[in-house]
Amino acid sequence: MAWNEPGKPGQDPWGDQKKPQTPNQRSSDPTEQLRKQLDNFLGKIGGNGNNGNTPEGGQESQGMGVGVGALVALAGIIWLGSGIYIIEPAERGVVTVFGAYSSETTSGPHWNWPAPIGGVIKVNVDEIRNAEIGYRSVKTGSTDVGGESLMLTQDENIVDVKLAIQYNINSASNYVFNQVEPDLALKEVTESALREVVGKSKMDFVLTEGRSQVVAKVRELAQAALDDYKLGIQVTSVNLQDAQPPEQVQSAFADVVKAREDRQRLINEAEAYSNDIIPKARGQSARLVEEATAYRDQVTSRAEGEANRFASVLTQYKLSPDVTRQRMYLETVEQVLGSSSKIMVSNKSAGQMMYLPLDKWMQEEGVARKPVSGAAALPEATMTATPSQAPSLRENLRSREAR
Repeated sequence: MAWNEPGKPGQDPWGDQKKPQTPNQRSSDPTEQLRKQLDNFLGKIGGNGNNGNTPEGGQESQGMGVGVGALVALAGIIWLGSGIYIIEPAERGVVTVFGAYSSETTSGPHWNWPAPIGGVIKVNVDEIRNAEIGYRSVKTGSTDVGGESLMLTQDENIVDVKLAIQYNINSASNYVFNQVEPDLALKEVTESALREVVGKSKMDFVLTEGRSQVVAKVRELAQAALDDYKLGIQVTSVNLQDAQPPEQVQSAFADVVKAREDRQRLINEAEAYSNDIIPKARGQSARLVEEATAYRDQVTSRAEGEANRFASVLTQYKLSPDVTRQRMYLETVEQVLGSSSKIMVSNKSAGQMMYLPLDKWMQEEGVARKPVSGAAALPEATMTATPSQAPSLRENLRSREAR
């Protein structure tokens, strides 16, 4: 028998050596497989180049310690990196360490101790926020909150007031730390200021001409209280949404308002009529004064002219009385007869009265009569007479002058 006959002990030279196991021949214990994979991974991290086949004893423990330390270092780096944060331009960052305020950061990247040691609270300081008193806005409109809107005035009347406040954050740290609910505190402070202002005002003042003054006073008082509490809130505007009497008495109050409006309308109409008639009356008064002044000046000038004319005639009369008397007579007759189209001439010696129809004569001659006055009247009338009647007129005039 050959020395290397297989199957017999001591004869097979490879019989006492272990043969390599195939994958199917490896241990099926999951715990053992997990342990080997972990040892292999730690060996690679620790720089052990045996591809997971660690030696026995102290070398295996040393490799595991190096791997755990690397994991701890990596976890520490990740933890510290989580402390990096970015603040937007419209935000402010309130930095805390162990829950206490540390600092306030502006826009840009920053770093702080991560949780649980530190933290960052981001607050939008540019956002305009709204608060409502007496009502709440909903999708379908608004709902009244009677407990907030009904207020007592100085004259013991009740008014229903609705107010809207707009505000922003001027100090992020005060807004975060000085009050648990700063927005609720703002509403309560503003409501208190509104009740104070309404309680010191009469109902008509709040509902009519005093609305703007009420809003300004409420904003002033609310901002002063917010500054005292150091809430870090800046009130930008206060708007009076509505101010009216309670619903139960609105009809009666509407009648009062209508009567007040009618009174104001009548006052305005009376003022308009007054503004229209008074200037006219003043203009007429001034015109009458001017006319009276002009008439006075006219009469005075005429009287002065007649007086001067009489004085000049008197001077001429003193120089030649007969000629002056004759001239004055002729001018007077000319003035009287110049405005008449019919002349009656009486002759006492003949016992006849002569009628001179000058208008008929002028129609027969086809001459249109023109209004004349003064010295031009008598010659015109004399020229319109027929030649046969002109001598009789002259004789009659001479006889009357002789008498």
